[in-house]
Amino acid sequence: MNPDDTKFREVLRAARPSPSLPPHFKENVWRRIEDAEASVKSDTWLDALAALVLRPRFALVAATMLVMTGVLLGAREGNRMAQKDAKAQYITAVAPVTMR
Repeated sequence: MNPDDTKFREVLRAARPSPSLPPHFKENVWRRIEDAEASVKSDTWLDALAALVLRPRFALVAATMLVMTGVLLGAREGNRMAQKDAKAQYITAVAPVTMR
């Protein structure tokens, strides 16, 4: 019994055929994994939201929504500050001494 014998290895491989996987095996495995992750109960609504957002399917969407929300809130706050500064400059230009 020489371990380097190629014919012997071929005979061993032929004697132990590997069964074929059932149809849609990979899809069923991933579906079961996702169902198991979804069925995990969390203590608070924040934990449930974090679990949903951290799923790979929703992570990119959640990150994009957070960035867009930040941009919109920043633009709104910048607009408010610009209006406030413009009002202050106008009042200073019209009545520089009496309004202070």
